[in-house]
Amino acid sequence: MALSAIAINCTLKKRQDEPSSTDKMIELIARELAGHDVTCSESLRLSEYNILPGVTSDEGEGDDWPDIRRRILANDILIFGTPIWLGQMSSIAKRVLERMDAFLGETDEQGRMPSFGKLAVAAIVGNEDGAHNVTADLFQALNDEGWTIPAGGACYWVGEAMQSKDFKDLEQVPEPVMQTATMLASNAAHLARLLSAEPYPGTTQHGKDQ
Repeated sequence: MALSAIAINCTLKKRQDEPSSTDKMIELIARELAGHDVTCSESLRLSEYNILPGVTSDEGEGDDWPDIRRRILANDILIFGTPIWLGQMSSIAKRVLERMDAFLGETDEQGRMPSFGKLAVAAIVGNEDGAHNVTADLFQALNDEGWTIPAGGACYWVGEAMQSKDFKDLEQVPEPVMQTATMLASNAAHLARLLSAEPYPGTTQHGKDQ
């Protein structure tokens, strides 16, 4: 069964032609997913869009989020890419999570959010430690918002403290990172197929008096 993925790059770099280490990590994961018949439909650099602050799915005139939301939910797997800044995910990544908070109020008759049955994996890069903190914060939020996280669902690279080398500058992907990406792709594709064949049932008691 063919599956589709979409990537969002929450780098703070504004231009698509400006090299981003987050792009490189996303490309690594997308390449590994392709080996499991998962096609990455597109990679969106969100700094190029106008995502208004708020916690609804449409914040009105000039808001690019409704179309981005539609494109994300049209796929089986979300590759959520973010750099680490000050030990945290980027401000753009936080805004995406804030906008997805609307899912909690958009449930169907069985109480299922729009994201139910869809997977999210993380692509994280940075020059200081912080990958575990970002993974914990990101996955807690995504899980609350209905996304399914596969085992080993985060792939990251962090450089030495007080140094300047970026992931995009490495001549070769380190073997531990490569192995993590390979396992992430295998687990994500496997779980996505299971959920596609047999979606979460939700609860028939949703909205009824107990």
